[in-house]
This record gives sequence, C-alpha cells and structure tokens, in this order.
Amino acid sequence: METALGIVKIDDALHEEVRRASAVMCRSINAQAEFWMKIGRLAEANPALSFNDIISRELASVQVPESDERAAD
Repeated sequence: METALGIVKIDDALHEEVRRASAVMCRSINAQAEFWMKIGRLAEANPALSFNDIISRELASVQVPESDERAAD
C-alpha cells in the first residue's frame, strides 16, 4: 500500500457523509473516501457498467470469487 501524503479539501457536508458511511462500512474515514474516489474514477472510465459490475470486476482482478448470493443478483 502506498503511503502518499496529501490533503484533499472537501466541504463539511460531504465529510459528514463520509464519516457516517465509514462507520457503517467498518472503514476508516480515509479508507471510505478512498473507496468512493476509486469507484467514482472507475465509473467515469466505464460509464456503461453498474456499481455491481465494477465491484465484480475489481474482485475478479484480485481473484476473489463472487459468493453465490452476489452471483444470483
């Protein structure tokens, strides 16, 4: 994992959304923001893919099999 330091300025309302989501998803605030940024970047690069398609591709790229529950969707 890279340890690049930097500051990203976001408004207070978005920061609060990241904080709340991070608690639900059991991620740090930074990890949640990084996840959203990565998924957003992938969504912009692949506009025809759904969120589930993007997640499936990312899991496959690191050879994590989809669960039966997820594959049924």
